Amino acid sequence: MKLVIIFGSGAVGKMTVGQVLMKRTGLRLFHNHMIIEPVIDVFGYFNSELIQKIRQQIFEDFVKTDLNGMIFTFMWAFDMQSDWDYITGVANLFKKYGAEIFWVELIADQKVRIERNKTENRIINKKSKRDLVASEIRLLGEETRHRLVSLDGEIPFDNYIKIDNTKLTPNDVVDIILEKFKI
Repeated sequence: MKLVIIFGSGAVGKMTVGQVLMKRTGLRLFHNHMIIEPVIDVFGYFNSELIQKIRQQIFEDFVKTDLNGMIFTFMWAFDMQSDWDYITGVANLFKKYGAEIFWVELIADQKVRIERNKTENRIINKKSKRDLVASEIRLLGEETRHRLVSLDGEIPFDNYIKIDNTKLTPNDVVDIILEKFKI
């Protein structure tokens, strides 16, 4: 089994790259908003505790299957120990079941991410992003409140790559991932 964790700032392309990677590898995609959106719909707000509980249950059930693996997308605040603990806990659960873990960090210029925040694919898959003004305010606010790009040498894990996809297509990014990790 494989776990590919794709992380980066808002609108950097995590889900879109994950969609292409899923098509090309057969790994299952579990993008961040697959749980966020239904929770917001039911509760009317972002309930992080419930979102983490549901994700955890999905991870625990998934690792017991005979599926080839999962692509999980995540916005990682490197200045928050709780995010480090969370994502390493996810990786450790998969490792416990013999999975190989691959870490893919995507970075892109803010101007490009603001434009990507308005794309049809994002709006179709992420209902909470449809109010474009509010979505852009959240995007910019997240990166002023937290450090969402790793420092050089900060990621201590094997099978890690940082890709600047400012000028790359999702297919280009997936080509790099597949070449680097031979998935």
